[in-house]
Formats: sequence, structure tokens, C-alpha cells
Amino acid sequence: MPAENPLREKILLLLMGGLSLGFSYSLHRQWRIIKEVGREWRKINERELHLEIRRLYQSRLLERKENVDGSFTFVLTDKGKTKAITYRFDEIRVKSKDWDGKWRIVVFDIPEKLRRGRDALRNKLKEFGFYELQKSVFVFPYQCEDEIDFIIEFFNLRRYTRMGLLEKIDNDLHLKKIFKLV
Repeated sequence: MPAENPLREKILLLLMGGLSLGFSYSLHRQWRIIKEVGREWRKINERELHLEIRRLYQSRLLERKENVDGSFTFVLTDKGKTKAITYRFDEIRVKSKDWDGKWRIVVFDIPEKLRRGRDALRNKLKEFGFYELQKSVFVFPYQCEDEIDFIIEFFNLRRYTRMGLLEKIDNDLHLKKIFKLV
């Protein structure tokens, strides 16, 4: 999905990063979020930022709240959160790194009533480069747990989806050839 306004997209994603910081229990993940948000925030032109925040407020994606000390806080509305999550879903990528010798496996049995989520999950797994071992069973050699977790939560598929980490699988050589690891 091409962004209607790249600065707007970045602001919403950065605000969503702040929200995800509050929900993150892992100290390591919190530091990753802080580093990424800080790095991206510094890249924004201050004048353009103020203009875009005004537009976001007018479009009802942001809400302005006055603090006790007289300062203001801008908060994502539900509409803004949905927009930010949608941007994030469209941009999510797995960054292939060195293989650690383990296989990531995603297995799901998602009912027909959640077909949209099931199709989106299957398509994203294929886009990431997962190999389909069987219908609804996918394997991948690189770390991707955060990305898969995001997709599962985005479509509310947690109870129908399982992820695993395998050290050995009987068709190991075949998979290594598919992923060009030999």
C-alpha cells in the first residue's frame, strides 16, 4: 500500500512504537523499541512535524489532551491506532541473517469465519519466503518470531496458530537446498 503521506505514516508508527513500549514485558524488546523510535524521530523535520500533527489532529487520528502542568500530550485515537497498525502490517519484513541451524515452523488451523486473517497469514508467510511443507504448515530458517507474533495478533489468530523452533527435521537436506544453505 503506497503511503498517502510518508510523514504522517512515520508519525503514526512512531506513536504506535510508544504504545507498544507500554505493552512490552521484555527489557531487551523495550530497548530495541526505544532505539528505533529515537533514531526515526531525529530524522523528522520539526516544521513539517508541527504541520502534520495539526493535520492528524484535524483528521481525528490524534487526540490532544491537556496535562496538569499546562503542557499537551497527543494520543492516537482508535482510528489512528488502526491506521498505524495497517501501515505496519504492509511494511513488515523479515530480515534474513545468518542461519543459526534451527528451523522455525508455523502451523495453523484457522476456521472459515476468519478466512481473511488465514489468507493474510498464508500470503505473508509466502512473502517472507517460508516454505510450505503441507497445507497450513510452513518452515523458515531465520529468526522471525516478532514478525509472526505481530501478524497473529493483528488478525486475532493466537488460539489457532502455533509456532515452534526445531533443531532437526527429517528432510533437513531438502530444506537446506531450498533455502540455499548448502
